[in-house]
Amino acid sequence: MAQAMSGILKTEDMMSKDVIRLTIPDVSGFAKQLRANLPESPGHVEMLNHVARAAGYRNFQQLRSQNPPGPEIDRKRIERAARYFDERGRWQSWPTKRGVRELCLWVIWARLPARQSWTEREISALIDKETLFRDAAQVRRSLVEMQLLTRDRDGSNYARVEVAMDPHGLALMSDLAERRKPQENPDIA
Repeated sequence: MAQAMSGILKTEDMMSKDVIRLTIPDVSGFAKQLRANLPESPGHVEMLNHVARAAGYRNFQQLRSQNPPGPEIDRKRIERAARYFDERGRWQSWPTKRGVRELCLWVIWARLPARQSWTEREISALIDKETLFRDAAQVRRSLVEMQLLTRDRDGSNYARVEVAMDPHGLALMSDLAERRKPQENPDIA
């Protein structure tokens, strides 16, 4: 009997577990909802600590310090900026609104190779590959104004400034990448 039991335990130990990822946008709301469904509810802070420990953290403070909340993304702003790009992700026209224009400029900045320098003609050629309205000078000037691009006083040398990308710019890049997927794999439906 003992051997049969140990055989069962070994079999159970060897069973694989499915990894199911759970993203909780509001851990406080999650803890409140969970607490409401328990017969004897601990306090809110105690519940947050239980959730954190279940996720492998010492307490809620450690979970929060290692997973700081990200910025709130304005989806309407992303959609407005995405309208300025074609189905292949090329910038089609110059937006009149500064906020939309800056998001579009982040996309161009991200597509410039890092840690390289270019002449004015070379940077213009790179920009022209990513735009359909062919005004590389305006794009260059705007990137310099946003401090995403540096240039020598005489304009002979341009270099991309390495900075953390704006979260809205990242969201726009992600949307544009999703839009390009069907174009890249037309056989996949």
